[in-house]
Amino acid sequence: MPVYSVSHVENVRVCVVMVGLPARGKSLIAQKIVRYLSWLSIKSKCFNVGNYRRELAKDVDASHEFFSPTNAVGTQYRRQAVEAAIEAMMHWFNDEHGVVGVLDATNSTRARRDEILQLCRTNSIEPMFLESWCDDENLILHNIIDVKTTSPDYQGQSADFATSDFLKRIKHYESTYEPLDRDHDRQLTFVKLVNVNSQIMLNRIESYLESRIVYYVMNLHIRPRTIYLSRHGESEYNLTGQIGGDANLSERGWKYAKKLPELVLKSLGEDAPHTNLTVWTSTLKRTQQTASFLPYKKKLSWKALDELDAGDCDGMTYEEIEQKFPEDFKARDDNKYEYRYRGGESYRDIVIRLEPIIMELERQENILIITHQAVLRCLYAYFMNIPQEESPWMSIPLHTLIKLEPRAYSTLVSRLKADIPAVSTYKEKGTSQLGEAEGAKSVKSRDIINESPCS
Repeated sequence: MPVYSVSHVENVRVCVVMVGLPARGKSLIAQKIVRYLSWLSIKSKCFNVGNYRRELAKDVDASHEFFSPTNAVGTQYRRQAVEAAIEAMMHWFNDEHGVVGVLDATNSTRARRDEILQLCRTNSIEPMFLESWCDDENLILHNIIDVKTTSPDYQGQSADFATSDFLKRIKHYESTYEPLDRDHDRQLTFVKLVNVNSQIMLNRIESYLESRIVYYVMNLHIRPRTIYLSRHGESEYNLTGQIGGDANLSERGWKYAKKLPELVLKSLGEDAPHTNLTVWTSTLKRTQQTASFLPYKKKLSWKALDELDAGDCDGMTYEEIEQKFPEDFKARDDNKYEYRYRGGESYRDIVIRLEPIIMELERQENILIITHQAVLRCLYAYFMNIPQEESPWMSIPLHTLIKLEPRAYSTLVSRLKADIPAVSTYKEKGTSQLGEAEGAKSVKSRDIINESPCS
């Protein structure tokens, strides 16, 4: 492999090298690490070798024979894909000042891992190996179902063919697989997840970044689950255009609260009788009132889910803020993510207080979160990897249930709108008026939530 020189390294950079057989949740874990670190403003990117392989061998049959160690053509393409992914990653580290790169591949032999180790060390990048080892057949089968329904390799193929072919692909990798071992690999920095998180082995975790990554992956599970997001029903403050406060629901807001159980049941579908759903709200009245008709026993209130603290502007309308604090009004429009209200919070502050929520959320299975506009923007940005400069401008309307289904290659998104009118609380950039204007400058960002699922 070629060597990529760097002239100066100011901070520790980390390359997370995924290790493990197919259908062990590596891609899901890799994507989650990138989303988590990016959400915390740590510049991160995933380099999926499979994507490079599909581009290089787009006219070649990618059935299981392609992955046989005895298939010379397949071996050559897969080698080229690894080198292309690594080259792109090294350029990203050096030219775009990347901090954490995740190399998503099987990296199943010691020879391959040694090459990556030496390349990273030569370029002053700390290699951290992360293996997902699994012998839980039910978990593997769930992962295969996930892969066959979302992987580009099996588009247009029948479910039976995809499952059978993928099992054969795994057998090819098993023939050469060399797991990480505490004795043989004692000089490496590595994390070994056994059956996701039933057992976790850590070795030589030394830097702050490595510790943050370890803390995060220790809270992960890769079982299929669904996360529902909803704003509270329309409130009395929404009707008057005031921000913040602890107002009660409006008449239409109460109608949404009564309608919400039906929306959830419709979204759950056939799984409804078998689904244990936990409901989380903020400590404010409008979210707890919205949850009051839900039949689920597990309901928790979190202070961390409270709306953005508007400080001195609490209870004011945007018109009043523009008149009383014109410089602040403009500063917030110029950099909405970083702007902190006088005596209050910024979107960045919300992200910081939401981190424990994210950790707990990753440990859970099916959750319904009823909270506020700014908080939901931050949560949605986490799951969908939305850039920080875009997330505060997303439109998340009232009386809408958002369903998120994290997958290995994407997060599936669907929305159910209640047939109950509500005011718009969206403020376009450059105006103090509420409502979404056609052709406005922020149309790109406010439409993010309506776009196709992102990987």
